[in-house]
Amino acid sequence: MGAAAARKLADDGFRVAILSSSGKGEALAAELGGIGVTGSNQSNDDLQRLVDRVVNEWGRVDVLVNSAGHGPRAPILDISDEDWHRGMDVYLLSAVRPARLVAPLMVKQGGGTIINISTFAAFEPDPVFPTSGVFRAGLAAFTKLFADKYAADNVRMNNVLPGFIDSLPEKAEFRGRIPMGRYGKSSEIAAVIGFLASEGAGYITGQNLRVDGGITRSV
Repeated sequence: MGAAAARKLADDGFRVAILSSSGKGEALAAELGGIGVTGSNQSNDDLQRLVDRVVNEWGRVDVLVNSAGHGPRAPILDISDEDWHRGMDVYLLSAVRPARLVAPLMVKQGGGTIINISTFAAFEPDPVFPTSGVFRAGLAAFTKLFADKYAADNVRMNNVLPGFIDSLPEKAEFRGRIPMGRYGKSSEIAAVIGFLASEGAGYITGQNLRVDGGITRSV
């Protein structure tokens, strides 16, 4: 989803900078004529390197898209303290850290928007994604607090809540929970991100937009 979002924003005319731990993001950024940094969104130093390069080369940050990796999964009471803390790093602090860096820049330049890729499980807790659901519910609260504080500065923050998307292998048991009868496309998530980054979404902040085909909770 993160790669699809980067391609969409580049198609919409944005210059794109990408941080990823695998090196694939750096390769994609080169393909798109942008800036690539190999590192982790769980490292303040790596995030600072990315922001510094963007500011030094382009002078501003208009859009930030936060896309997390995958956190721990286990039956709810089998998750260790260490894995709960890891889940918080993966799903919550990975959005808080870069927001802390770019929000002052956005305020100074007169506006900007932050878009967090979250999950339907933030409001439909699912035993398949326990740490994701818990900490992305926290991300929803953080987003509202952030949005309220920075709305007057024209700095917006919203969450996109995908359901089951074709970037992962399809399973019949999950597809059966989707009223639309199919997995979503990464391009559909990217289109929503593109809209939230556009002037057309300029009056939207603090929201959680479900893009899940009407998914129902597991039993």
